[in-house]
Amino acid sequence: MVLKIGDTKVPVTWEDNDSVSDLKALAKDSLTIEMSMYGGFEQVGPIGQSISRNDAQTTTSSGDIVLYSGDQIVIFYGSNSWSYTRLGKIDLSEDEMTELLSNGDVTITLCME
Repeated sequence: MVLKIGDTKVPVTWEDNDSVSDLKALAKDSLTIEMSMYGGFEQVGPIGQSISRNDAQTTTSSGDIVLYSGDQIVIFYGSNSWSYTRLGKIDLSEDEMTELLSNGDVTITLCME
């Protein structure tokens, strides 16, 4: 599955779990999510429906992609501790993540290649 932040394709290592499988099914025809900045360390956006979840107390770091409340994707450029389902990790530096995500709301696209 490919993730684009705006027009930038980013390298992601996806988790092997039911949530990612559900997300891949939604992304087969391309899934666009309008994200909003939140808390100065993350972007949050609604998937549009609930998917499988297996929440666990997690401390996130820059690049982490998680599922929140079963129906929202969160991408971090900082750190937070909460109950999330891990979806994947963007393989970019903290500076690169901050550059992509800290300058206002973004749109992400998930699609199959």
